[in-house]
Amino acid sequence: MSVVSVSMPEELLERIDQFAEDHGYTGRSEVFREASRNLLGEFEDKKLEDRDLMGVVTVVFDYETTSVEEKMMHLRHEHEGIVAANFHSHVGGHHCMELFVLEGSLEEISTFVGKIRATKDTLTIDYSVLPVDDFGPLADMN
Repeated sequence: MSVVSVSMPEELLERIDQFAEDHGYTGRSEVFREASRNLLGEFEDKKLEDRDLMGVVTVVFDYETTSVEEKMMHLRHEHEGIVAANFHSHVGGHHCMELFVLEGSLEEISTFVGKIRATKDTLTIDYSVLPVDDFGPLADMN
C-alpha cells in the first residue's frame, strides 16, 4: 500500500482523529480511505448519467479572513449556463453562506462542485443532486 502525505489544518486533523476513535476506525488512514472511496463514487452513479439533473450546493466561509465570496462570484459567472439561482446570506458573526441551484448534466454539475471544493478557505461544502426528468405524476404533465 502506498503512503501519502496530506496537508491540513491541525483542527481538522484533530476532528478526524476523534471521529476515528468515536466510530471504531483503526486509525485516520482507514477514515481517509473510506472518505476517498465515497468521494470518488459520488458522481459515478450510472442512474444519473444522460439525465436532466438539479443540484443544490451550499458553501460556508468566514468573510473576514478570506476572498471566497469573490471566488464564488467568478464561478457563478463562469458557469452561468448551469447556475439557475444563487443566494448569499450572512450567518453567525463572521460567516457567509453561498447557495447555488444548478441545472445541468452530471458532468457539468460535477465540474462545478469540484471547483467549489478546490476553493481555498471554505469551511463547509454540502450538495445534493437529483434527476428532474421524472417526478412521478408530474412527469405525465408534458
